[in-house]
Amino acid sequence: MSNNRDNINWETDEEEDDDFTPSFESDTDLVRKLRKDLKQAQKRNKELEGSLGELSKAQRERIIKDAFASKGVNPKIASFVPQDIDASEEAVTQWLENYADVFGIKIEEKQAVSEQDIQSMQRMNNALTGAEAPGASDDLANRIASADSEDEILSILSGQQ
Repeated sequence: MSNNRDNINWETDEEEDDDFTPSFESDTDLVRKLRKDLKQAQKRNKELEGSLGELSKAQRERIIKDAFASKGVNPKIASFVPQDIDASEEAVTQWLENYADVFGIKIEEKQAVSEQDIQSMQRMNNALTGAEAPGASDDLANRIASADSEDEILSILSGQQ
């Protein structure tokens, strides 16, 4: 008996199977061309999947680093973010808040706007609503000053001109 069956390199056999294209005498040119096109499409698909994986990884890293930078955290900590964390700024911020004490980071809470400040801003907004722009009043004064007759002044003041 031969021991050759025990010395088979299965990885090599799989690679050889990929290159093997069964050819039948009854294959037409169309079938051969379709098989060739299928192999090319499958190869292109593998390349695109690889590119997508690389781009997704780069985008995830960028989102995490940007989220850390916006919080004033050293971007080197991004390497400790687990892969199962969603690559959104909210998820990264939540993770950072949960593990801030591990990295010795102090996350500052956003200060809420007081009710008094909100009311003051509303009063300022209401005062400006419907107010005449400074340029328009200067223009009106210039037009009145440059008027040659009383009728022209009355026309400017009535808004006809």
